[in-house]
Amino acid sequence: MTFILTLLAAIFVLGPLIALHEWGHYIVARLCGVKVLTYSIGFGPKLFGWTSKKSGIDYRISALPLGGYVKMLDEREGNVTEEEKHLAFNYQHPLKKIAIVAAGPIMNFIIAIALFWVLFMTPSEQLATRIGQVLPDTPAAMAQLPIGDKIVAIDGHDVQTWEGINYRLAGRMGETDNVSITLQSETPADDSLKTYQAPVKQFMQGASQGKDALTSFGMLPWQPNIAPIIGSLMPDGAASRQGLKEGDRITAINDEPIKDWISATHIIRDNPEKLLNFTVLRDNQPVQLQIMPQGKKDNLGNDYGQIGAMVEQSEIVIPDAYKTTVVYGPGESLVKSFEKTEQLAVMTVSSMGKMLSGMIGLDNLSGPITIAKVAKQSFDISWQMVLSTAALISLSLAVLNLLPIPVLDGGHIVYHFIELIRGKPLSEGVQMVGLNIGLLLLASFMVLAIGNDISRLF
Repeated sequence: MTFILTLLAAIFVLGPLIALHEWGHYIVARLCGVKVLTYSIGFGPKLFGWTSKKSGIDYRISALPLGGYVKMLDEREGNVTEEEKHLAFNYQHPLKKIAIVAAGPIMNFIIAIALFWVLFMTPSEQLATRIGQVLPDTPAAMAQLPIGDKIVAIDGHDVQTWEGINYRLAGRMGETDNVSITLQSETPADDSLKTYQAPVKQFMQGASQGKDALTSFGMLPWQPNIAPIIGSLMPDGAASRQGLKEGDRITAINDEPIKDWISATHIIRDNPEKLLNFTVLRDNQPVQLQIMPQGKKDNLGNDYGQIGAMVEQSEIVIPDAYKTTVVYGPGESLVKSFEKTEQLAVMTVSSMGKMLSGMIGLDNLSGPITIAKVAKQSFDISWQMVLSTAALISLSLAVLNLLPIPVLDGGHIVYHFIELIRGKPLSEGVQMVGLNIGLLLLASFMVLAIGNDISRLF
């Protein structure tokens, strides 16, 4: 059942993005006077569809849902009569060819901007960007960031939400340098800004790989102070099997004092399949236990520990100083959606460069299985998360398709720019060599990405 729901979520999110990408090619081709023969969602054998009586275009859904294509009249792919040569793609001016090819990725950019615009216009109550906790032995701790101060900028870029902070930090993945953090003092009498320099070394790599950017950096938003008292246990969980009981209060793990439940969960999650020494208070008497968290994998394949214990429920009250309501008007939302699209596009390209240079591992590359799982997870959270996931995937499709690899849109754009400069297209032989190299590169990336996906499942 989970597999079916994951597949449906992927189709629901990816289907419209692929369809609109191809529609971009399709509509601009028709506006440029090029004859379209086929508009297909998916590759391979035709599952179903129809042929327009007016235009003769074959609209179809095909068997392999890993993309789509728009087939145009082209002398390189079939016979073209003398009367229809002006309708063939290969007879068009290079600028028209560039417009047709670029229209697909541009459509994906437009979709991302539109979805981000809707999300920015949706009022939301969020945690203020005040530092709630600084983790030991992290860049934030080394920079001595004060708890309670408000984060207003990362590396000179203004931030208003923890999501924005997370993206700015994630953009520094793999780097060894200083991260600039600008804070506003929590003291009412002193609202001046102060900038700190936090040193990072191969950020989010090595021991920190798999952790989110905030945890790796070591500064977290406000979190409730939940007493580490066990409320319930899973019958087959490690905690139940290894002696933990309901009502036990965790006071230390591996001799590290535990004052709240969240501190305990951080240690447990970071130590899958490692024996931990627990000290618990039971009937006012200290009890020593050894518990090994079971190793689990999240939707992105990152390992984490779980002991099968849940805390006692208690009412959570967020202090007013740590709450904020984020509201933007339509105009401001549109500006912010453009800014976010630009930021994430640059970060995507930068991450690709870091993978090729070895700054970050190729295991960060994700394929269709991970995308499907993330899509399913977004449906489990909220409609806002679904739109956010769709926007991120659409943006990734735009950037990936613009890479100068011959088999992708970006490679074809390069060919047509060369034609524009030379006054004639490259020879068929040169284009075929480029196409074969592009196919080899794309196939290699796909094998690597799917291999990473599979490794995350086990």
